Amino acid sequence: MTTTSTYEDPAVGDGPAPGGRVPFFPPDLFHEDRDVLLRLLYEIGTGADQKFILGDRTRRFEDALRDRLGAADVVACSSGTSALHLVLTALGIGPGDEVVVPALGCAPLAAAVLHTGAVPVFGDVDPRTLTLDPEDARARITPRTKALMPAHMFSVMADMPRFTALAADGGLRLVEDSAVAQGAVLDGTPAGLWGDAGLYSFVQVKSFGMPGEGGVVVTRDEETGRRVRMLRNHGQDGVHRGLHHVIGVNSRFDEIQAAFQLHRLPGLDARLERRARIAAHYTERLAGLPGLTTPPPGTDGRCYYVYTLLADDRDALRAHLDAEGVDTHVYYPATLPDQAAFAPVAASVRTGAGTDWPHARDAARRQLSLPVHHRLTDAQVEHVADTVRSHALRSRG
Repeated sequence: MTTTSTYEDPAVGDGPAPGGRVPFFPPDLFHEDRDVLLRLLYEIGTGADQKFILGDRTRRFEDALRDRLGAADVVACSSGTSALHLVLTALGIGPGDEVVVPALGCAPLAAAVLHTGAVPVFGDVDPRTLTLDPEDARARITPRTKALMPAHMFSVMADMPRFTALAADGGLRLVEDSAVAQGAVLDGTPAGLWGDAGLYSFVQVKSFGMPGEGGVVVTRDEETGRRVRMLRNHGQDGVHRGLHHVIGVNSRFDEIQAAFQLHRLPGLDARLERRARIAAHYTERLAGLPGLTTPPPGTDGRCYYVYTLLADDRDALRAHLDAEGVDTHVYYPATLPDQAAFAPVAASVRTGAGTDWPHARDAARRQLSLPVHHRLTDAQVEHVADTVRSHALRSRG
């Protein structure tokens, strides 16, 4: 790369030495934090209060994220998947309702809807951003539609201004699956705060990943936050233990992980900046190459959780990268309506837009994600870019 890292965080840009494989998921992600994690494990494990879930550390972590975002509430829970289910339940989504979701994405987009008793209606994606297409979503709205649930995909936020207007026009709930987009800001509004509620995931591979499962619900609405807090802890209000006001679930947050995330939060911006610089360099080196489509350029509405190309011959490019020591990842090899788990639901839904998702299917066939984590060295980044370029230029010849 043409620039070098000068961040105070010693982990940024200080990955494994060149010469070995370039890992997609860095095995040394928490190397610098090992001693802190072991200390927290001992302190909390031997603490006099023996408080391992939903204690003071979780509260302080929630407060830190709330203040950082300017949210009304942030509620820590057991995973990003659980966060989706909690939000839908808190908003009253249930049997007889439909929720418009992207056809391309993670299984929880459909499963969380089905767990409430509602029906996911799959919409096609924009061929450039790979996020739910607002106009296609509009065509799939019926009298049964209760909510829209766009998801930020790979490193690009969905078109939230248009979805906000669409939800307002139809009197619909707007749930923002911002699991991968922590740190992204679109038109001055942080990811997660565009609709009724959003969420972040902290599973290891996310941009604020931790060594375990976890997530948060984020919202501008205090009442939504209150309902989510109650639902995550078996319907208890957090004050009167043993009194259950609603039927809830066990979606509680771990005190060790809360303390660890508090420790790592000050370095998040530097790690996100490193990812953004790597992504910008990839785009500079790879844009316009034959057979490849790079992500849309720019910084507004971006958070480089991963860097994803569309390649006409995805499998050949992946094999070439593998032979040159570069690990890659295919996140969604099939659309959700083409998955055995959700195909019967997709076939049963009848809307004016029909049951075809050409852009989602094309993206599932062509998408390939490159390493973009902050542990990469400049030399590794150059090796990845050089390897992709050599394959594309050789294929053209």
